[in-house]
Amino acid sequence: MRDFSYVRASSLDDARQRAMQSGAMLLAGGTTLLDLAKCGVAQPSSVIDISYVPGLAQISANSDGVTIGALAKMEDVAGSPGIRADYPVISQSLLLAASPQLRNMATIGGNLLQRTRCPYFRDPATFSACNKRDPGSGCSAIAGVTRNHAVLGTSHACIASYPGDLAVALVALEATIDLGDRKITAEEFFVLPGDTPERETILERGEMVVAVLVRASPLARNSTYLKVRDRQSYEFAAASAAVGLELEADGKTIRDIRVALGGVATKPWRARSVEKALIGKAIDAGTVEKASRLAMEGAVAYGGNQYKIELAPRVVARAILTMGGPA
Repeated sequence: MRDFSYVRASSLDDARQRAMQSGAMLLAGGTTLLDLAKCGVAQPSSVIDISYVPGLAQISANSDGVTIGALAKMEDVAGSPGIRADYPVISQSLLLAASPQLRNMATIGGNLLQRTRCPYFRDPATFSACNKRDPGSGCSAIAGVTRNHAVLGTSHACIASYPGDLAVALVALEATIDLGDRKITAEEFFVLPGDTPERETILERGEMVVAVLVRASPLARNSTYLKVRDRQSYEFAAASAAVGLELEADGKTIRDIRVALGGVATKPWRARSVEKALIGKAIDAGTVEKASRLAMEGAVAYGGNQYKIELAPRVVARAILTMGGPA
């Protein structure tokens, strides 16, 4: 870890101005930045502590929706009675992430901006080729151990999966990310690797996440997050699904549905083909399982991650049936 300067931002404008400097990085909960600095991936020349900026940690809800400040702690959001009642997929996605110790430190903004857990990205001493770290150097993962890598949204330059859970829930709920001077949907906030995998979001220098906005809806109230992983706790998803479901008055026909996937793509992945195939259909195991297979349209396996193409549709189907019918 190299030396860096440290300063506390006094306001949002102060933080943005300081973040414009070359080599500057923002610090909130610190649960990701410290790890990246220790392994030599992040090498900031200056660290701007935004954890003392006022007004960014509130959770404000009304009949229209909820605003979650970027500095709100994961544990506080997950445990909020309003979030648990009206946006259960958000609460569940947060509680299935990390550990209680980390959730008490990590912030919502930091969670959205976490970097991939690709071991080739996080071990520059052993693997020099990584297009996320060093554009144009190559991708060590493609010819390596790929069990935890993406099968959707990949490119010749990168197959690293997006690791977070909360972002998957936000994409399913069509949440909006407030950047202060502009707002953008959660789905558009994250970008595909293409030829520039070092760029993971639409954030420009000097921008930062200010808040997350989620509209109230029947879909949001009737939502769930299902995460399948190698061990029961403190593990990233092999495949996950965030589902919001609204049924007609008959309790059987799907009026509206939102589905997003985690653990299988280079960004939180909206499964629109699944949604389209199910709207207007009576919910039953056969129909849901058939539609869920559409979630893997365009999937490409790289050796050891082949199993995800079979696993992910099962996770999607199970999550949907949990919300609206017998599993």
